[in-house]
Amino acid sequence: MLAIVAPGQGSQTPGFLAPWLENSHASELIDHWSALIDLDLRRLGTVADADEIRETSNAQPLLVAAGLLSAAILFDGNYQSIGAFAGHSVGEITAIGVADVITFDEAMTLVRARGHHMSVSAQGTNTGMAAVLGGTRENVLAGLHALNLTAANENGSGQIVAAGTMSNIEALIANPPEGSRVRPLQVSGAFHTFVMEPAVAHLATIAAGLAKRDSHSLVLSNKDGMALTSGEEIVNRIVGQIAGPVRWDLCMETLVSAGVTGVIELAPAGTLVGLIKRAAPTIATFALKSPEDLAEAKNFISQHTSDSEGK
Repeated sequence: MLAIVAPGQGSQTPGFLAPWLENSHASELIDHWSALIDLDLRRLGTVADADEIRETSNAQPLLVAAGLLSAAILFDGNYQSIGAFAGHSVGEITAIGVADVITFDEAMTLVRARGHHMSVSAQGTNTGMAAVLGGTRENVLAGLHALNLTAANENGSGQIVAAGTMSNIEALIANPPEGSRVRPLQVSGAFHTFVMEPAVAHLATIAAGLAKRDSHSLVLSNKDGMALTSGEEIVNRIVGQIAGPVRWDLCMETLVSAGVTGVIELAPAGTLVGLIKRAAPTIATFALKSPEDLAEAKNFISQHTSDSEGK
């Protein structure tokens, strides 16, 4: 079974979109979405610097746009061979766009609002995030609890992202849990915590107006790794997830239990396949980083679709 995964915030790098825009269809999509959401995605993905594309309200639409257009070019509109979809945080919006739970245009409209309202919610909160690398899960979670920090992302393979007040983040950096090291993250606030509750309310209003469709394949939820097909439930969970922890570790467990044999990570790829290689080494992975990877990616698809398995 083939699964498609989509990366979250932090995967972007300056100029990463430029090679994709040499494709005429991708170029048309970027210009269309830029006009639709009133944000110059072409400039952000080609010439903007790291600081500008790190800003939440820019990063999130840019990442979803990249994932959607790379999927559009790779699959040419035929997504029936994909057995499962998953995304990390904002990557869930990419995933449900490709899964046709919402349209690509609806995905771009939703992520534009998501990025804006999450950025606004973080302003003035003096909160942040840090990655805790290594250590046992039990020790790390106990250490975060002692400092009144939230495990905002559990990414598996000894990687947990802590979120909370900057004073508590600094205390964590000064005294890491046993066997771990802590790396501060350059983000504007404590994402996936109660700090984001105002953004949830705004997104819920927008989501209520979407023409949600049930998925023909499994869509994995960041909330608990559950595999879903109900369009209504999928979108409602994504909205609520803004203020709740991301359990990517459980999503990877579901990929294994669902019988997934191969995973393609959409552009800008790399982060998620790295996690999957460590946590689920039985699953073959492919990182779709640039158009130069398309031919090899199509061969990978043929190896992991139901037709090639004789079903």
